[in-house]
Amino acid sequence: MVVIDAVTRLLPGALGHQDSASEESFSQGLLEYPQYTRPAEYRGLRVPEVLLSGHHAEIAKWRQDQAEQRTRIRRPDLQWQPETLPPVPVLPNDRKE
Repeated sequence: MVVIDAVTRLLPGALGHQDSASEESFSQGLLEYPQYTRPAEYRGLRVPEVLLSGHHAEIAKWRQDQAEQRTRIRRPDLQWQPETLPPVPVLPNDRKE
């Protein structure tokens, strides 16, 4: 199953968006940033305001900061240099509706 999954991901269109694989864990040497969905508040937990703002550059910065922070806390064994990593891309699907 692992081999099938790995090979399928290489096929054009298999992931839906060409940049999807570049955002997965370890693709940039970092863990992924936190993922949120609707509603904006659930059981007293709120989605960070920056994610609701629609400001794509600020959202990308927040995601990059969160990914770096998670990696430092959860996987300090990973050797990464923040200044050498590309920023987390802003995908067209990230637009505020």
